[in-house]
Amino acid sequence: MATAARPSFGIMTPPMNVGYDDLLRVWREADDIPAIEHAWLFDHLMPIGGDLDGPIFEGWTLLSALAAQTSRLRLGLMVTSNRFRPPAVLAKIATTVDIVSGGRLDFGIGAGSRPSVPIARREYVAHGLPYHDSAHAVGSLAEACTIIRQLWTQDAPFDFDGAYHHLEGAFGNPKPVQRPGPPIVIGGRAIATLRVVAEHADVWNIPGGDIADARDRSAMLDRFCAEIGRDPAAITRSIFLPVSLDRPQSTRAGVTEALDAGFTHIVLGLGAPYGDGIVRRVVEEIIGDFAPGGSDGSAQDQGSVR
Repeated sequence: MATAARPSFGIMTPPMNVGYDDLLRVWREADDIPAIEHAWLFDHLMPIGGDLDGPIFEGWTLLSALAAQTSRLRLGLMVTSNRFRPPAVLAKIATTVDIVSGGRLDFGIGAGSRPSVPIARREYVAHGLPYHDSAHAVGSLAEACTIIRQLWTQDAPFDFDGAYHHLEGAFGNPKPVQRPGPPIVIGGRAIATLRVVAEHADVWNIPGGDIADARDRSAMLDRFCAEIGRDPAAITRSIFLPVSLDRPQSTRAGVTEALDAGFTHIVLGLGAPYGDGIVRRVVEEIIGDFAPGGSDGSAQDQGSVR
């Protein structure tokens, strides 16, 4: 199983049913607390909880704004729906955010919402977006990862003729600050998605909950890496865990389980409304001695997740 030398902790702030000023306040607070190394938004076009007709921001646009208002945090979307944007357009968007942030982007991507989640699926119909079956979604994701890497790295225009995507004269200019490109973070737990992770990801993220299942999926990823001759240790294991500040000991127990299972990239999901000092509370009441530097939040910034 892949492990890192030490854990890293980040926050996720779903940009739904909340105002920009509150999101900016939380991110600026996190930017000043080195124990929090990364921060994330999600990628939905309609709310998936709370007031389903409430406000929600487009993730990449908001991420660029927050990148310009912070200076230290690694940042990204956990994770982009590959169904929303053509991969060449997405590569250009991601490059722009990497440049705006000074090379702090972690590029999160996934196959898109599962058919079994109707609350999430409704946003495709509402925005006139096609919704293909899971096999199509995963095949499209694999090709998208290839295309995006090529746009970040190739110095001349190229054509791409795949089963799902067709490009003529594709060329990315400018290139990202990070070379050969931002780390690719692929989210998902399906077997087919894990095969894409084995081939393309620098980081694999799984939504939290059943740690036993997460451990099994991680072992499965190890096997898929072995099949293609890739070192499983090259892929950082990441997990999303929702935060309960009413029961911090429960969240802390979840962190312990995740670390014991080899998941060293911990994304702590915050829920709105965000009280003053919420990030400091997370560090003091949940992260505590897990983070280098202890509960005072004085960990040293270590840069990229890679």
